[in-house]
Amino acid sequence: MNLHELSPVAGSKKEPKRIGRGHGSGQGKTAGKGHKGQKARSGGSIRPGFEGGQMPLQRRIPKRGFNNIFAKKIIAINLSDLNVFEDNEVIDAKALIDKGIIKKEYDGIKILSNGEMSKKLIVKANAFSEAAKQKIEEAGGKAEVI
Repeated sequence: MNLHELSPVAGSKKEPKRIGRGHGSGQGKTAGKGHKGQKARSGGSIRPGFEGGQMPLQRRIPKRGFNNIFAKKIIAINLSDLNVFEDNEVIDAKALIDKGIIKKEYDGIKILSNGEMSKKLIVKANAFSEAAKQKIEEAGGKAEVI
């Protein structure tokens, strides 16, 4: 078999409809567009969401709340999540991602005081709650703000 002998599987290729080419094309007279109306005209198409002049769905539904596009996404991590690390280990964003505690850093990481701290760790984060900082230092660790 040579390249010039290859052909597509029977039925896999289909000729496109040639609309508006007269009666002999099998799409005669109205060319498959029906009689009159907006969609029968040239350039006659309706934009997505248009409901014939009725108030569109996206305008009928009540709007709620406010989305601040300047808001920073800070990830909150509880102290209990940090017990998977070994003693004297340095914990930063990369270490948290490697352990699977967070997926990505976003705009910052804040450590919260939920849970107990059982290990002596050096924690580097963008923010700490007062209670979290106190618990880390009580356990013999260090809380560093970056």
